[in-house]
Amino acid sequence: MDVLARLFEQHYHMSAERVQPLQGQLGGSGRAIVRLTSGKFSAIGIVYPVRDENVAFLEFSRHFRRHGLPVPEIYAEDLGQGAYLEEDLGDTTLFEFLGRHRAGEAIAPEAIEAYRKVVAVLPRFQVEAGRDLNYRVCYPRASFDRQSITWDLNYFKYYFLRLAGVPFNEQALEDDFGRLTRFLLNADHDYFLYRDFQSRNVMLRGGQPFFLDYQGGRKGALQYDIASLLYDGKADLPPELRRQLLDYYLDCLANYIKVDRDAFMEHYYAYVYVRILQALGAYGFRGFYERKAHFLQSVPFALKNLRWLAHHVKLPIALPALMDAFDGMLASDKLLGLASSAEGLKVRIFSFSFHREMPGDNTGNGGGFVFDARSLPNPGREERFRQLTGKDAAVIDYLNQQESVHQYLAGVMSLVDASVKGYQQRGFKNLMVSFGCTGGQHRSVYLAEQLAKHLRGSNGVEVVVRHVELEKMGK
Repeated sequence: MDVLARLFEQHYHMSAERVQPLQGQLGGSGRAIVRLTSGKFSAIGIVYPVRDENVAFLEFSRHFRRHGLPVPEIYAEDLGQGAYLEEDLGDTTLFEFLGRHRAGEAIAPEAIEAYRKVVAVLPRFQVEAGRDLNYRVCYPRASFDRQSITWDLNYFKYYFLRLAGVPFNEQALEDDFGRLTRFLLNADHDYFLYRDFQSRNVMLRGGQPFFLDYQGGRKGALQYDIASLLYDGKADLPPELRRQLLDYYLDCLANYIKVDRDAFMEHYYAYVYVRILQALGAYGFRGFYERKAHFLQSVPFALKNLRWLAHHVKLPIALPALMDAFDGMLASDKLLGLASSAEGLKVRIFSFSFHREMPGDNTGNGGGFVFDARSLPNPGREERFRQLTGKDAAVIDYLNQQESVHQYLAGVMSLVDASVKGYQQRGFKNLMVSFGCTGGQHRSVYLAEQLAKHLRGSNGVEVVVRHVELEKMGK
């Protein structure tokens, strides 16, 4: 990471004091992503060896910022070493925010409002910024054309259907793929297609959305990106909310172009299908082929979406072989087994005050870890922090600057990671982790949130966080 340290010093005229790998942001891309900090300054560094893709991201970023779109500022770059430094947009993705503000199908107004803000920005990417974008730098294709669609469909066929052991008639399926491709390309496709417009690629900072990972963007149809967001597998949005957000998107889109809703909807669900197939291909490649099992945790959510589509949507074209393959997927013992394992391990994380009663365990598992944070520097002793909590930026910044806090967290995460692995291997379903401090307002809350960020989205772990004292305070 020497190149990133050099870029940080070049931009800030000071050395990075801390370099923290952000493993949770690696996803399936293969990028090395780190956070570099020095005092109050922070930046995200990326190292990735595919030059053309880096060029696309950097040029798109600068173009979008010229249009006033909320994307990261590029601070410095060294394309020769595949490295660049960009603005730090924090740690809260739309996916994480949704997870904190839902109970099953019930999604809190704060999360719905966050989605509405995201949906409102999408037409600005597609129409406003797409008009004068330099499509010559797109990687690997300048448009979502016949070749792009063929790649996605074959990805699904060979890395998902075949590796999952789902039977299909290859020639009949190819005939369906041809019909589907021709139908998709009949839609108006002269707009910017973001390509991976989903909840993990949107950061929330100060209540506003910021956007990442558009380096695969190209020219294409409007329907693809909104379908990507609303049928984002693990986000698992309820059908009624998807309908409301789609209506809101079309209202927002009408501020930029004349919208024929019937024409849009004629092709919309075909784009929903092709996006789900692309995602399944990715899950199969990463999960079945590369044996990264946590990617397979998303498969049951994609199957749930396919089941809903089969019952509620009739496409304008006949795709009998593809529908037969879907039936085979939905009846597959192997894939149904993934649905069972997707329930995974629930880790319940609490913050509390040692002056009160410790959180109780109602799972029958007998408790878990209880960590005492009272040895750490206490923000509550300083007047400026007394009305704040461990979720407020000022308190987070204060604790992030304490080396003892980083050492403490490293020990906690090592212990919890080992238990998570052991629990999963033995088929246990519940683990409880509690952090206590004097008032249950600052240190314990901060530590609970940091552990939750560390665990969320990894290897079939469901994370639930409760702040006992903050709940009593109405915060």
